Amino acid sequence: QVQLVESGGGLVQPGGSLRLSCAASGSIFRVYAMGWYRQAPGKQREVVAAITSGGITNYADSVKGRFTISRDNAKITVYLQMNSLKPEDTAVYYCNARPPPSLGGPDYWGQGTQVTVSS
Repeated sequence: QVQLVESGGGLVQPGGSLRLSCAASGSIFRVYAMGWYRQAPGKQREVVAAITSGGITNYADSVKGRFTISRDNAKITVYLQMNSLKPEDTAVYYCNARPPPSLGGPDYWGQGTQVTVSS
């Protein structure tokens, strides 16, 4: 059974930091692109950050300079370090795994973890 399990969400004050983790089952995820998405109440899910199997990263403009995505292929885990958090970062954060075109197949999603930024 393919699984993505997120952890690390919670309540933090504005300006604070959190680190999200997403542990994947199955060594095949080492060749997958991984990403973090978020969905705030009443809004569409949006991509926050992504990282290729080779470590190339990409960020939404709203989080550039504050968030860092990284991956540990030995642990088959992807992280999202979130600094200087703002109330508008409040959302459910989802981990995503996307297969390379050569493999095909569906994306995989985690169950989501709540991040709340509030004083």
